[in-house]
Amino acid sequence: MHLKVTEYMISADDRLEMRIFTNDGFRLVDVSTNGNQNALSSMETVSYVVEKDGTVKLPLLGNVLVKGMQVKEAEKLLEKKYAEYYVTPFVLLKIINRHVLVFQGDGGTGAVVNLQSPNTTLIEAITMAGGVHSRGKAYKIKIIRGDLKNPEIFEVDLSTIEGMKKSNLIIQANDIIYVEPTPDYSSKVLAQITPVVGILTSFLLIFDILKR
Repeated sequence: MHLKVTEYMISADDRLEMRIFTNDGFRLVDVSTNGNQNALSSMETVSYVVEKDGTVKLPLLGNVLVKGMQVKEAEKLLEKKYAEYYVTPFVLLKIINRHVLVFQGDGGTGAVVNLQSPNTTLIEAITMAGGVHSRGKAYKIKIIRGDLKNPEIFEVDLSTIEGMKKSNLIIQANDIIYVEPTPDYSSKVLAQITPVVGILTSFLLIFDILKR
C-alpha cells in the first residue's frame, strides 16, 4: 500500500495544549477559566483530550471536531471560533502525548519513542530508537497504522537512494514501525545440535572409561 507524504493529522486520544494570544503577542485570559476576566494570564496551560468521536471539548466553544485536521488547520478553525469572544485571537496548539513503537523483530528490541515534533519523519523515529538493528532488513520496514484488527500496512525500503527519498514520511501517533529481521540460521542450527553433541560427548566419555 502506498503511504503518502503528509503532515501529521490530529487523532483520537491526542492530548492538545492550547494557548491564545492577541496578534500583538500578548497572552489573553486563560480560556480554561471560561472567560473569567479576573483570572491571571500566567496560569498553567491546560491540556484537552481528543475523544474517540474526533471532538475536543474546549472552554466557551464546547465540542469541536478536530480529528483528521493538520495542527495549522485546527488553529485556524479555533481562531475563527474564538473570534466571537476575543478580538483577532492567535491560537497555538501543541500535541503533547504523541509516541510510536519501533519494534526490531527477532533478536532486536522494542522502543517507545516520544515524538516532540509534530512532523517527525520515519527515519528520525528509527534513529531515536537506536537505528536499524544489525540483523534488521533496512529494505523491509513496515509501518502499521490504525486499528490492529484491520490495520493499514505500508512497506518502505530504506536500502536504496529511491527508498531513502521516502524516509521523510510523517509518522502518525501510535504507529508501529516494524523492522523485519534477517533469520539467524546459525544460532537455530546450533541450538538444535547442542543437545545431540552433549549426548554424544557423554557417550564417548563413558566408552573411554569402560575401555580402561
